[in-house]
Amino acid sequence: MTLIKPTTVQLSIEGMTCASCVGRVERALGKVSGVHSASVNLATESARIEAVDEGQLTARLMRAVRDAGYEPHLPAPDEQRQDENPWEGFAPVAAALVLSAPLMLPMVAALWGQHLMLPPLWQCLLATPVQFVLGARFYKAGWHAVRAMSGNMDLLVAMGTSAGWLLSMWLWLSAPAGTQPHLYFEASAVVIALVLLGKWLETRARRQTTAAIRALQSLRPAKAHWLGPQGETDVPLQEIMAGDRLVVRPGERVPVDGQVLEGHTQTDESMLTGEPLPVSKAVGDALTAGSINGEGRVVMQVQAVGAETVLARIIRMVEDAQAAKAPIQRLVDRVAEVFVPVVLAVALLTLAGWWLAGAAMEDAIIHAVAVLVIACPCALGLATPAAIMTGTGVAARHGILIKDAQALEQAHRVQTVAFDKTGTLTVGQPRLLGHAAASGVDARRWLELAAAVQAGSEHPLARAMVKAACEHGPMALAATAVRAVPGRGVQGQVQGHEVWIGQLRWLAEEGLDLQPWSEARAVWQAEGATVSAVAERTPDGLQARLLLACGDQPKPGAREALQVLRARGLRLVMISGDNRAAAEAMARRLGLQPEQGEVLAEVLPGDKASQIQRLREGGRTGVQVVAMVGDGVNDAPALAAADVGLAMGNGTDVAMHAAGITLMRGDVALVSAALDISARTVAKIRQNLFWAFIYNIAGIPLAALGYLSPVIAAAAMALSSVSVMANALLLRRWRPPPP
Repeated sequence: MTLIKPTTVQLSIEGMTCASCVGRVERALGKVSGVHSASVNLATESARIEAVDEGQLTARLMRAVRDAGYEPHLPAPDEQRQDENPWEGFAPVAAALVLSAPLMLPMVAALWGQHLMLPPLWQCLLATPVQFVLGARFYKAGWHAVRAMSGNMDLLVAMGTSAGWLLSMWLWLSAPAGTQPHLYFEASAVVIALVLLGKWLETRARRQTTAAIRALQSLRPAKAHWLGPQGETDVPLQEIMAGDRLVVRPGERVPVDGQVLEGHTQTDESMLTGEPLPVSKAVGDALTAGSINGEGRVVMQVQAVGAETVLARIIRMVEDAQAAKAPIQRLVDRVAEVFVPVVLAVALLTLAGWWLAGAAMEDAIIHAVAVLVIACPCALGLATPAAIMTGTGVAARHGILIKDAQALEQAHRVQTVAFDKTGTLTVGQPRLLGHAAASGVDARRWLELAAAVQAGSEHPLARAMVKAACEHGPMALAATAVRAVPGRGVQGQVQGHEVWIGQLRWLAEEGLDLQPWSEARAVWQAEGATVSAVAERTPDGLQARLLLACGDQPKPGAREALQVLRARGLRLVMISGDNRAAAEAMARRLGLQPEQGEVLAEVLPGDKASQIQRLREGGRTGVQVVAMVGDGVNDAPALAAADVGLAMGNGTDVAMHAAGITLMRGDVALVSAALDISARTVAKIRQNLFWAFIYNIAGIPLAALGYLSPVIAAAAMALSSVSVMANALLLRRWRPPPP
C-alpha cells in the first residue's frame, strides 16, 4: 500500500477581524476532504493547510473559505511582495471621521455648557452613509457569520450600531411635531468610525511585524551577471541554473548560493547571521545569497538557486514560525468559540434588566449596544500571533532562526542545557598533538597507512590525522574495503595490511593489549587530548602499531557564554564521546565542573538521545525542561529528543532540520540570546492576553451597568487592539544581552 505524503498549501485570507473569524475559517477548511490540519493566523491574515491532494485541492480550499464569508487569495510570489503605502486603506476611515465629526461636536460643546444640537434631518443625512455605506463591510461579514451559525466582531458591531440607528429613527419619526428628541445617530456613526480607525491602525501596525520577512526578501537582487560564451550578460535571477558561472562585483549582493572560482574578497553576512564583522572569502569558499560583496571582484559557480538557497530556507523558517500557533493560543481559540454567543446573551440580559428595572426602552437599548461594541474580541485574536511575529522577526535579524512557535514558547522554561562538545563548545578542528609507536614500528609509515584509511572520512579526528600525514608530502597510498563502525572507528585494507583505527575501549574489546601505552595514554588524557590507536589485524589477533593523541581548542568566548547561562540559574552539561579524563580536562578549560555531574563522557552517538531523556527525568524537583545544543548528524536524535533543540548553523542540514531553533553563527553566546528572546516574547504574549481580557472583563460589566456609552465603548475596543499591537512591536527594540 502506497502512502500519499500530505502537501502544504498557503492561502491569504481577507476579511478576518477577530479570533472568532479564525475559528470559523479553520472549521470550514477542516471539513474539506483530504485536509489533515488547518492553522489560521489573524495577524498574518493567512492559512496553512496540511492535506492529501485528492484533486483540485487548492480550488476546493479557496471555495470553502469563500463560503465561510471571507476572500481567499494565493500568496503573491516573494519578488512581487512590495511594501504597501502606509496610508493605504485610509480613505474610508477619513470619510467616516469627517461625517462623524459634526455629530460629535454637540457632545464636546455640551462639556462647556453649549447646546449645538444639529436638526434630526442633518443628523440622519450624516449618519446614514457611515452606517450603510462605509459600514457595509460589517453587515456583509456579520451575515456570513449568521449563515454559518456563529458570531464575530462584525456581527456585534453591525447589531449594535443598527440598534442605535433604528432607535434614533423611531424616536425622530414618533416625536410630537415641534419637538426635538434626543437621538443616537452620533453613537452609531462614531462607533463605526472608531472601529474603522482602530482596524486601520491595527493593519498598519501588523505590517511592521512582517518587516523582518520583507527585509530578508529584499536581499535578493533582481538580476545576476551571467558569465557565458560571449562574456558577462545581465539575466533575470529566475534564469540562473546550478552550475552557471556568475560575476559578483564589489559592493553588490550575492544573488545565489555558490562557491568562489576566481578572486578573493570579504563579504558582509550580518543580515543572515547577525555577525557584524566581514568574512574573508577565497577560492573554494562558499558564498551565500543575500550577503554583500566587499572590495574584490569574484567569479562564482552556482550551487543552489531559488527555494534551495540558504536565504530562501531562512525565509521559509521565519514564515513557518510566524504562521504557526503557540500552544497558549489553543486556550484563546477555545475561549473565542464561546465568546460571541456569551456576549449576545449578556447584551440581551442587559436590555431586559434595564427595561424591567423601569428604565426607558431607549436607555436599555443604548446600554445593550455598549455591551455589544466593547466586547469585540479583536485584541484576543491578535495577542499571541502579533508577539510571535515580532519576536521571531527580531530574532532572525540577530542570527537566531526559530522554526516553530512551540520552541519559542518552550525555550524560556529551560532548566538544563546540554552541549555536544566537538564543534559546539570547541572549534571542531582538532590537530595531532603527538604519537607513540609500538616497539619496532615505523611511526611515519603507519601514520601514512592510517591516513589512507581515513582519507574519505569527514570526522574531525580523521581530518587531523590526514593533515598530519600530508605534512611529509602528498599521500600516495589508497585504501580499499573501508568500513566505518559508527561511534567507534574505521577499518580498511592498505598494501596488504588490515588497518583498524578507533577508540581505545573498542579496540580493547576486540582484543588489543593497551598495557604498554598506559603511561603515555595517562599523560595525554590528563592534558585533555583525545587518544585513539592504530592496530593491525594479524593471524595472532590485533597488534598495536600506533597511539595517537589529538587535541581541540575551546571556541573563543565559549567559557564566558557558559558563565552567562550559569548566572541565569541553568544547569549545564557537556556530552562527549571522549574518554572521561579527556572530556573532564576540556570541561575544566570551559569552566564546567565535572565533580558536579556536568560532564557525560564516553557517550556513543546513538546514546545521546537516551542521555537527554535521563536528564529530563533526573531533576531534583521532578521532570526537567532540557535544551540540547549540537551541530552534527550525530546530534540530530538528541536535538529531536530534547524539549528544545538548538542547532549551530555552521553544522549540518540534518541537525538544523531536527532542531526547533537554529543559531546561524557557531557562537555559544547565541544560546543565552535565544532563551532571552523566548522569555521576552512569552512575557509579551501574557501581557497582551492580560490586556485583551481585562478590557472585556472590566468593560462588559461597566457597559451593562450603564457606566459606558457606545462611543466610549468603541474607543476602548479600538484602543485594546492597537495597544496589543503596539506592545508587541516593542519587541523590535530587543538586542541580544551583552556577554
